[in-house]
Formats: sequence, C-alpha cells, structure tokens
Amino acid sequence: MRGWWVWAAVLVCCLVVGLGGPWWTRTRAAAQYPVSSSDLAAARGALADLTVREASPDDYDRAAFGTAWADEDHNGCDTRDDILRRDLTNVVADGCTVLSGALADPYTRTDIPFARGPSSADVQIDHVVALADAWATGARDWSAARRRSFANDPANLLAVDGGANQDKGSSDASAWLPPSVGYRCVYAVRQVRVKAAYGLWVTPDEHAALARELGRCVVGR
Repeated sequence: MRGWWVWAAVLVCCLVVGLGGPWWTRTRAAAQYPVSSSDLAAARGALADLTVREASPDDYDRAAFGTAWADEDHNGCDTRDDILRRDLTNVVADGCTVLSGALADPYTRTDIPFARGPSSADVQIDHVVALADAWATGARDWSAARRRSFANDPANLLAVDGGANQDKGSSDASAWLPPSVGYRCVYAVRQVRVKAAYGLWVTPDEHAALARELGRCVVGR
C-alpha cells in the first residue's frame, strides 16, 4: 500500500511538471524581453479602445503607399538605410548607404551578418503592422500622404531576419507571430501601439490573439 502512494505521488509530480513545462518555457523566454508595467497597461488600454470589425475587401495595392522607402523625414537618406543604421551594430556606411553590419534578430533570436550585395535580403525591414493589414483595417480610406507617412514611420519598422519577414507576409497577429515566443509580447505591444496611433481597427481574431499575447507578458519594471 505504501508503495502505491509513492508511485501515485511520482505520477502526480510528473503530470504537474509536464503540464507546466510549456508555461515555464514561455515565461522564461518572455523574461528576455520584459516590458514596463506602464507600457503594458497602456497597450491593454489601447487594445480595449480599438474598434473590432471584419477586414475590408482585399484590394490592396502596394503602390497606394507610395514609393518604397521614400525619404519621408527629408534627412537625405532613404528609410531602409535609416532603419538599418538604427537596428544594426558595427555599422559600416558610405554616406547614407549602409554597407555592412550585424543584426541580433528579435524574431528568431539569431545573429545575422548584413552585407550589401547578393545577400542583402538576409536582413529585411518589416512593417510590424503590415501594409496590407493596415489597408484592410482603415488605411484604404486615408490620403496618399498619410499612407506614405505610415509606410515610412520608424515606429512601425524593424530590421529582421529575411526569411521570417517573408513567412509573415501580410499576416496580422492572428495568423503570424514571431517564432521567438519571448518576443511576442513586445511584438503585440508594438502592433497595438501603431494601430492605436493611426486609428486602425482589429478583426475579432486579431483582437483575441493580441489580448492573449499581452496576457503572457513579463513585466520588467
């Protein structure tokens, strides 16, 4: 009888550890990208205020957002080079043109060397809120100038692994999240912040996905 209780205790322990394993792994990963309590509270409040409705018809055209990587801030450099200079380390540049550097990619948690040339696409600039997603959730009704500003807004741009960016495509948070689970909270916070700033709405599935990820955030301070 005594032996039975021992085995029962071991079984219960294994079940608890097994069920808690994914939670612990996710929490530990999220702790690598903590958010402040104020940022998290602001994101949750902003998400609650966002309009929830279905997406508009899919008639997206990239040209509606103007020339890619226009010099919208008039600093003499195109937006892509501005973001590369901001997000890479060990940057070597020729004037505005970033020639090389290194990226600590938040989407995959890999280190990626950047060198302008045949391998340039290894590092790409992601629209955190994809242009097609923005178009389908309000941007189709904007002026051309507002769309151009959105497409080049540094707050919505991030240098990332090229493969991850291609996998994401035009997906919203309900269809794609960064492979690095630890970064998903930061990603959700940034998506909500951008959508709130531009008055974009979210679909029901997107709202649920963003709320879920904000609920998994680890507060750092």
